[in-house]
Amino acid sequence: MEIAIIAHDGMKAEMVQFLNEHKAILDQKNINLISTGTTGTKAEKAGFVVTKFLSGPLGGDAQIASRVVEGKCNMVLFFRDPNEKHPHEPDITMLLRLCDVHDVPLATNPSTAELLMKAI
Repeated sequence: MEIAIIAHDGMKAEMVQFLNEHKAILDQKNINLISTGTTGTKAEKAGFVVTKFLSGPLGGDAQIASRVVEGKCNMVLFFRDPNEKHPHEPDITMLLRLCDVHDVPLATNPSTAELLMKAI
């Protein structure tokens, strides 16, 4: 199973905390993590193996969206910061839309991500 992890700057610490809290599930289920660049670097520093793509503003969101369309990415955990503006908002919207089009589970906050992890 391939899970994409993405987090806006104000949410990266929460993403790493979330991953640490669910390390047993991630290891037990043999899950491959993919991510945008900076989020992936933070996850790697916490000890996770991650396949990193470009940073979100440089096209990383679009790269992950491509994997959703190809049927390679099975779930997206995208911890969004609703209180900040994001210059690459069109890419973000595209990724969210493609998750809906291709029926890929998507969590945009830790509470929803928690429910998805319990369902694995």
